[in-house]
Amino acid sequence: MAWFLFIDESGHDRRDAPYEVLAGIAIKDTRLWPLIIDIHNAELNRFGRRYSAGAAELKGRKILKRKVCRHAELNCAVEQYEVQALAKSALDDGAHAGIRELKALALAKLAYVTDVFEICRAHGCQAFASIVETDAPGTGSDGLRKDYAYLFQRFFYFLEDGVPQEQGVIVFDELEKSRSHVLIEQSHKYFRDTAVGRRRASLVIPEPLFVHSDLTTGIQIADLIAYCISWNFRTPQMHKNAREDLDRYRRQIADLRYKTEREINGRTMTVWSYAHITDLRTLSEKDIEGA
Repeated sequence: MAWFLFIDESGHDRRDAPYEVLAGIAIKDTRLWPLIIDIHNAELNRFGRRYSAGAAELKGRKILKRKVCRHAELNCAVEQYEVQALAKSALDDGAHAGIRELKALALAKLAYVTDVFEICRAHGCQAFASIVETDAPGTGSDGLRKDYAYLFQRFFYFLEDGVPQEQGVIVFDELEKSRSHVLIEQSHKYFRDTAVGRRRASLVIPEPLFVHSDLTTGIQIADLIAYCISWNFRTPQMHKNAREDLDRYRRQIADLRYKTEREINGRTMTVWSYAHITDLRTLSEKDIEGA
């Protein structure tokens, strides 16, 4: 028995995203295929066909961009029962889509994302995220980056709390090949050469798998979560403006978090599966900087 942690990122191109987010969705092995079927059915229900058939991807930056939210507010009448057929028409023949088709497609996209998060909740999935300030000081270390380490830590806590304890399998969106090799090597060193990494290797399999995002439903879910966290989810310590047009997902994203307790420096602390990171430097780098 195992849990798959599908991981993707949002905002790392450093364009206009308020936060860089590394996010993962943990899905139990026995629930993976039923969840995939439910999500495929949600596509058919909302769009009248598989939106992701062919080259199209259901990525956050495409189906949740501001333009989509504006189209959903277009001043034309579209009844709920008309949305599926009009959305399908827009997908099948976008060049001739009129204002009603564009509005229907936008409504279908927004409703589909709601469906995805609800399906994840119904299947007992848990979301994990490292949320990094865009101006966070970077590290010069060649070790595993802090946002990955925090994500693995929270995932380990989740597995550790399970009864019985089950193995965790890490699945990444395939990066450019040289970057993938670097991440594999850094993961090996973390799980093999550090005390905390060796402990976490007892539950988290140290070698990640790499897949194509357009072919893997779990990666597409992680992408949607990362995008919504970056643009809308906020804690009291996160001060960047949020997009109000994505408020509809804030509660769903919060409800997918995992909450646990751990003893830290002699105190029992609440630990959430979303970590807000303001500094990517190692302790030794901070000491040198402050010297």
